[in-house]
Amino acid sequence: GIWLFLASEIMLFGGLFSAYILLRTGAPVWPPIGEHGSIAHLLTETIPHATFNTVILILSSVTMVMAWVSLKMKDLSKFRLYLGTTIVCALIFLVVKYFEYSHKIHEGFVPSHDTYMALYFTLTGLHGLHIIGGIIVLAYFFGPGIKMWGTEPERFTNRIEIIGLYWHFVDLVWIFLFPILYL
Repeated sequence: GIWLFLASEIMLFGGLFSAYILLRTGAPVWPPIGEHGSIAHLLTETIPHATFNTVILILSSVTMVMAWVSLKMKDLSKFRLYLGTTIVCALIFLVVKYFEYSHKIHEGFVPSHDTYMALYFTLTGLHGLHIIGGIIVLAYFFGPGIKMWGTEPERFTNRIEIIGLYWHFVDLVWIFLFPILYL
């Protein structure tokens, strides 16, 4: 089931990436110059934030793997440490993204500003929703879902592996978003 779900997510983001490519190749100037001016200076300001967020998400992928490995080694305390770190990384990502969004909106760069900003908010917003969904599932397995470890440790480990696949997908999407939107 997870592979079908991930395939549908690949199609969703694939369609959005395709729209981005078509709109970018068809635009005489990219990013476009909108009514309030060019986004180029704002992009330069936000590259450090996006780079930091990239490092945070890569770190969260590593800690997700370590959480799963800890379960394979039957070390629940290390699992909680690594899964908790993954959740904290995801929350840090969202906080940084919130400040980035706030700055852009304050400067007048909203989705209606131009095609680039519409694509930017659509792609990063959808990615952010996937991060939030991942946090909810990770928090469940960190909290009440951990009871399954006591009765069905193998099944619990398999579920962590599945959410890990989803989490790596979300991180991989960001690895593609970062260069096309910021660099």
